[in-house]
Amino acid sequence: MPSPIQTVLAGDVGGTKTLLALAHWDAGQLRIEREARFITGDYTALTPMVREFLDGATPRAACFGLACPISGRRIKLTNREFWIDADEIAHDCGIAHVRLLNDFAAIGYGLDALAAGELEILQSGSIRPQAPRALLGAGTGLGQAILVWQNDRYEVLSTEGGHADFAPMDEIQIELWRALGAQYGHVSYERLLSGQGLHDIFHHLAATRSPTPELLAALQDADPAAIISEFGLSRRDPVAAETLELFARIYGQQAGNLALTTLAEGGVYIAGGIAPKLIQQLKAGGFMQAFRAKGRYREWLSDLRVAVVMNPKAGLLGAALAAGLFEH
Repeated sequence: MPSPIQTVLAGDVGGTKTLLALAHWDAGQLRIEREARFITGDYTALTPMVREFLDGATPRAACFGLACPISGRRIKLTNREFWIDADEIAHDCGIAHVRLLNDFAAIGYGLDALAAGELEILQSGSIRPQAPRALLGAGTGLGQAILVWQNDRYEVLSTEGGHADFAPMDEIQIELWRALGAQYGHVSYERLLSGQGLHDIFHHLAATRSPTPELLAALQDADPAAIISEFGLSRRDPVAAETLELFARIYGQQAGNLALTTLAEGGVYIAGGIAPKLIQQLKAGGFMQAFRAKGRYREWLSDLRVAVVMNPKAGLLGAALAAGLFEH
């Protein structure tokens, strides 16, 4: 149970947006009192954003989930020139305890705070109590974490497994790997399983296919990943639809890799900003087929629980829980 801290500050700091919230513990229950959304690119550091949000309030503790590896107390986001200085925040805002977590670690802490309706089940499977859990999710990048049971709760082990080498599984993926290898040098799973990755997959396929003029025109004026997703899900463009199918298969492959690596009999959880938007595609079958396509381990993988986290504030909830559980 959390310590008797009255009010905590929680943050979910991503390359695109940052969510901040003041939360209150009442009889062991977490209640969000106030929250706000900020565009991360409008700032160069977290401290002024926090000052603006608090507006004089002084929470006892704070925890921020960050879209980057955690090493020390002054950190820059991986995909943006944006700095987080825990000691500066503590000093300038009068907060006694400030903790930094990887953003996927924050989501991991938040899993047990989710209601049943905030999880979309891709494979019912079974859950072994206190067994390891696997967590991954595509957004600005590809986050991955492992949850292990310790004492009376799950602890989260942050990883940078999204930067592991991409392993193509068929001729189409081999061609994609070659094309991106020529462009980037190293082709990781994050190169493919991210907003930019979705665009890169489309760009590769479009070189030998014929996207509709309507889609090409729409791509000039809006976020490419959002447009490709919209046209693909509605089947308004065959290249966009093929892009989503290939994206889902690669996503399933890496989810299966992580499940095997962690022996995730406590469940596999798909989070991040992209999965809820593509839930129709993820449920179409290709994701789970690729997830299970691991030779002799097909049967074992077929018995795991696989679920998509549909609540976009899971990381914020996890940061609030972590702030209450850990004062130091």
